[in-house]
Amino acid sequence: MEEVKLTSMVKTSGCAAKLPPDKLHSIIDSLPIMKSKKLIQGFETADDALVYSIDDENVCVQTVDFFPPMVDDPYIFGQVAAANALSDIYAMGGKPAVALNLMCFPSCLDLSVMKDILLGGMDKVKEAGAVIAGGHTIEDPIPKYGLCVTSFMKKNCVITNSGAKPDNYIVLTKALGAGIINTAAKVDEASESSKKDVIKSMTTLNKKSMELSLKYKVYASTDVTGFGLIGHLSEVAKASGVSISIDTKKLPILEGALELARFGFLPEGRYSNEIYIKNEVNFQSNISREVIDICYDPQTSGGLLLFMDESDAEKYVSTFNDDCCKIIGKATKKDKKLLYFF
Repeated sequence: MEEVKLTSMVKTSGCAAKLPPDKLHSIIDSLPIMKSKKLIQGFETADDALVYSIDDENVCVQTVDFFPPMVDDPYIFGQVAAANALSDIYAMGGKPAVALNLMCFPSCLDLSVMKDILLGGMDKVKEAGAVIAGGHTIEDPIPKYGLCVTSFMKKNCVITNSGAKPDNYIVLTKALGAGIINTAAKVDEASESSKKDVIKSMTTLNKKSMELSLKYKVYASTDVTGFGLIGHLSEVAKASGVSISIDTKKLPILEGALELARFGFLPEGRYSNEIYIKNEVNFQSNISREVIDICYDPQTSGGLLLFMDESDAEKYVSTFNDDCCKIIGKATKKDKKLLYFF
């Protein structure tokens, strides 16, 4: 069977394929909330995973995520999709325990492609210290892959997106710009070094980020995925009742992303993210258009956003010892806007 480029089969890829947030919330916000005494955390605050009580001390934390490919190599695609799904558990302060595969697969592709995707996912789940125990597959003209992931935790160890306090410092653990680079790579306009860097970022688990954070007091946490830096910061600000101030000069940005943004290689999700939240965001007038693009850019398997005391944030970044892990701003008392960029 003739080899087919995975990215040629999709219109949008990775987390950029998420339904635009305005459309998503128009439906979710209209639905009745299903309540249970055992459901501690549902979708009300747009947190990364549900939290369900097992007993007085223990909880089950569960999430699900899948998307179409952003790379042509099926094994790498499997790795990225798995790392992205596992990330939601790390964002809650948990350790993944068990996972289920979710696979949509076209009949035009050789089954060896499916095997390589699943092997990529399996290797990342193994790296996370978890196991895959089954899953579900359907035939679909557009390939898609991801996981449903479950963790078991002590109730008092769960970190949500609603606990941020004024004067918390904000740490971002991965560089931004993945959506822009992936968009350019689809038309062979991204450099080899940029493609290498973005693949390394997307396939890196947030395991180290989470494990190191357990040494410190983390007030709130989330990961940066399809709604971009701005979208996920706004969810924390809304849930916590704070505003957030970001120093754009401190943002870690993947090599080549700013230049590619300057040339217009922007995913569709970048615009839908802006449409949804722009009225809650204030950009200082001297910030360049491409930096604004980076802030709205949908990320795939992005880093964690951690809200910590100043001294803990500084120690965390120093111990993490990676140029992509930086303090990017702080939470403040609630103001007229949710987010301020300077």
